[in-house]
Amino acid sequence: MYVLLVASAFNSLTQRVHAELRDHGHRVAVELALPGASLADAVRGHRPDLVVAPMLRTAIPEEVWAAHTCLVVHPGPVGDRGPSSLDRAVRDGETRWGVTVLQANAEMDAGDVWASVACPLPPVGKSDLYRGEIADAALEAVLLAVERFASGTYTPQPQADGRARPLLRQEERRIDWERDRTEDVLRTLRAADSQPGVRDELLGGQWFLHGGHREERLRGRPGELLATRDGAVCRATADGAVWIPELRARRLPGGPATFKLPAAQALADRLPPLPEVPAPPESGPHRRTWSDIGYHEEGQAGFLTFSFPGGAMSTAHCRRLLDAYRTARTRPTTVLVLGGGRDFFSNGIHLGVIEAAADPAEESWANINAMNDLVEAVLTTTDRLVVSALGGNAAAGGAMLALAADEVWCRSGVVLNPHYRLMGLHGSEYWTYTLPRRVGPALADRLTTEALPLSAAAAQGLGLVDRTLPCPPGDFTRETERLAARLAALPATASRIAGKKAARERDEALRPLAAHREAELDLMGRTFRDPHAPYHALRRAFVRKERPAGTPPHLGGPG
Repeated sequence: MYVLLVASAFNSLTQRVHAELRDHGHRVAVELALPGASLADAVRGHRPDLVVAPMLRTAIPEEVWAAHTCLVVHPGPVGDRGPSSLDRAVRDGETRWGVTVLQANAEMDAGDVWASVACPLPPVGKSDLYRGEIADAALEAVLLAVERFASGTYTPQPQADGRARPLLRQEERRIDWERDRTEDVLRTLRAADSQPGVRDELLGGQWFLHGGHREERLRGRPGELLATRDGAVCRATADGAVWIPELRARRLPGGPATFKLPAAQALADRLPPLPEVPAPPESGPHRRTWSDIGYHEEGQAGFLTFSFPGGAMSTAHCRRLLDAYRTARTRPTTVLVLGGGRDFFSNGIHLGVIEAAADPAEESWANINAMNDLVEAVLTTTDRLVVSALGGNAAAGGAMLALAADEVWCRSGVVLNPHYRLMGLHGSEYWTYTLPRRVGPALADRLTTEALPLSAAAAQGLGLVDRTLPCPPGDFTRETERLAARLAALPATASRIAGKKAARERDEALRPLAAHREAELDLMGRTFRDPHAPYHALRRAFVRKERPAGTPPHLGGPG
């Protein structure tokens, strides 16, 4: 069938629906529902067999749903209605939730049900859930609904009753630092982690707090800032403390849109002298205090975990991860696993930190070189096997970081975007070596120019991924540990390691890694230094979440 996706943005869920519907043989196009544009005219131009709305903040016009079957994905169980469904579920501590695919009609979220799938809600952030358990349930429900529609025999079921709940506004999200216990604070922060954040007053300014993690040891007067750790700030609650990794300044009347930054950087000179408290040595997967980088071992397998907000890696992130990687290489292991967490693997350079820099061009240059240093360290590791373990999505330089490893393992729900074009960049991170090495020059060129998302299954079919793990998000770490321990114990692993050095030497003789880096960075440097290059406007629009003028051309045609 020809399926048209109507969405407010080409976000993670829309990308996954796009990729997996294509995997199932459907022709798929996207139309963004933008202010001032006629959605009805756009849909008429497509003449689709079916309209699916994976993420839509506005109602579908009657002239659209009266002419076409329009299936809306609602992140809540049957009967739940309203724009803050998942926010309220996280804030209220729900442990079970669901996703419903319903037919658009005159009343928001009240149409007949085509499919509904239940899912667990573990105690993690809303955006993590949205890309994990909610996305898994949504894809199962969408594929079932599309199959039912295609059959021509299924009759959707009316909703007997429902509960419409209003938008969760900032007044309801407020934290009372004097009274609220850590668990309550964490639920409030997790319910708003990526958007919209929790509005608060801190050090004489108004900020939106983004993200929250438990601190086990530090204590202080409720509301007091206690310490910093790798750009995050620790703030005391009524019975403990939490780490807050990012802040966003409140937008001034008439001023430009603001964006998230590492908390300590956002506070800048307002921040009083605070101790920098490193994470304790017990940095295994089940540690309770927060750290964005950790290392542990299981037998002959080492696991270097990292998790940066939004998957963005600043110059500082890259340098700290490189230091940790070099330390991990001193350990007596035969397999080293990068990643392994449940959310984003990496999305490459940190556009927010770059945008906030006094000289964005210079910071862009520093950031891309720091990413290159990290990727080079992975590529030149010849004394053990390196595995990239992607429990969450990866894009641009983050996808190329993954490809630097000997093997790439992905959870089945992962979406890959191995391209840079949409940010106006040629790209670096040795992609001109790693991507053709995996898929050949012709397919490498197509992937980087088409700039379309790939499911984990499609990526494995193309040779980008070596193994997909069909497990829930919460099981990915354990599955990765099991497989890595088995890989380390295989007799063939020793011979593979022995062959790595010779293979690297052969590739180096054909074209040195330094030549790839020099050629890539020459083009990147020219872009960074050119104030009129599209990259600068695209970066600003991305970090400030500016809406595009129209649907990008590469999404508008059925593929």
